[in-house]
Amino acid sequence: MKRLSAEEAPTGLRHIVFGIGASASLWESRKEYIKLWWRPGRMRGFVWMDKPVGEYYSKSSRTGLPSIMTSSDTSKFPYTHGAGSRSALRISRIVSETFRLGLPGVRWFVMGDDDTVFLPDNLVHVLSRLDHTQPYYVGSPSESHIQNLIFSYGMAFGGGGFAISRALAQELAKMQDGCLHRYPALYGSDDRIHACVSELGVPLTRQPGFHQCDLWGDVLGLLGAHPVAPLVTLHHLDFLEPVFPSAPSRAAALRRLFDGPVKLDSAAVAQQSVCYDAARQWTVSVSWGFAVMVVRGVVSPREMETPVRTFLNWYRRANYTAYAFNTRPVARQPCQKPHVYYMRSTRMDRRRNTTVTEYERHRVTHPACRWRIADPAALLDTVVVLKKPDPDLWKRSPRRNCCKVVSSPNKGKDRSMTIQVGQCRDGEFAKV
Repeated sequence: MKRLSAEEAPTGLRHIVFGIGASASLWESRKEYIKLWWRPGRMRGFVWMDKPVGEYYSKSSRTGLPSIMTSSDTSKFPYTHGAGSRSALRISRIVSETFRLGLPGVRWFVMGDDDTVFLPDNLVHVLSRLDHTQPYYVGSPSESHIQNLIFSYGMAFGGGGFAISRALAQELAKMQDGCLHRYPALYGSDDRIHACVSELGVPLTRQPGFHQCDLWGDVLGLLGAHPVAPLVTLHHLDFLEPVFPSAPSRAAALRRLFDGPVKLDSAAVAQQSVCYDAARQWTVSVSWGFAVMVVRGVVSPREMETPVRTFLNWYRRANYTAYAFNTRPVARQPCQKPHVYYMRSTRMDRRRNTTVTEYERHRVTHPACRWRIADPAALLDTVVVLKKPDPDLWKRSPRRNCCKVVSSPNKGKDRSMTIQVGQCRDGEFAKV
């Protein structure tokens, strides 16, 4: 069998270099987010600071963090936006500064903020399908329609992370300093990158798994009905409630996610499956590794795949029309308020090559319901989801996994439900 050359080898983590924009003033709190996803010795990248911090003088292998760099002086560049910060100039130059370091074998330059959390293997899934020898600008706009109107629907929002191919980084590094002189009135770093990339004629390649998270509050609605695409990033974590309400902190909640589902089957994290418990007349929505929602009655997959507005818009006075994606209201009918079960534990059954994830009921008060359909809270405390790892999930065309209820709770006895999740078989679909 012919051995592939270095140029022919599939894109992996070794081909990606990260550039993280950070500031010394927020470093003590923000570095905890980076530690969640950074893999010392297996990943390459730098945190670019406005001035040195303690870790600047330490080896990255000891800190569990990327190497620390200080950005070059940007005083020669004009900045005239009245409400912004000149730090946008130095952050916008991170890709170019990283390119000029001349690291060998780099195919992609990936940018994020110090509060951007990456799922590295999912990032590889996305980038490995693109040709790094061609100019690519990969990311996603904001969840806020207003933000996209102010900036651009064609701009990758920087906090959500974006990726620039080596071919584009090379061209950007040649012209960016001159470009920055032409846009002194722009607000941030990401719109400056967008302006320069636009001069190069390269459009945004949208990937819905990059999340700027221009939202406030509870991300249950967003992650409970994630697009059929790899979850690549989350951002603005200080403005969001912990992804698992029982966790003592935001970082601890994310640690539970990374130590369990992300480690077991990163490709499947937050991927939705919809099925029905016909005997109980319940609709079941599984967001693998995150949460299970159980709703009385039969709710169509078309409705279940639309995120529920458990969150608030970045512009708090804006109504539901100010989102850049379809949403639906929290159910007004008391009987159709979803019962939520959050992931509490994960394990690998190696004998059966199956992941076993357990979800525990989130105990909150539900309004009274007069329907004759059984109350999930009265019968069901735990949901167990069985799923075989599927590393080839994103090598196929996008499609939700199928699920089926294997066992229902017995009144007064077994207060658990078991669900099987996996690739849809021929003729299988979500039906009662």
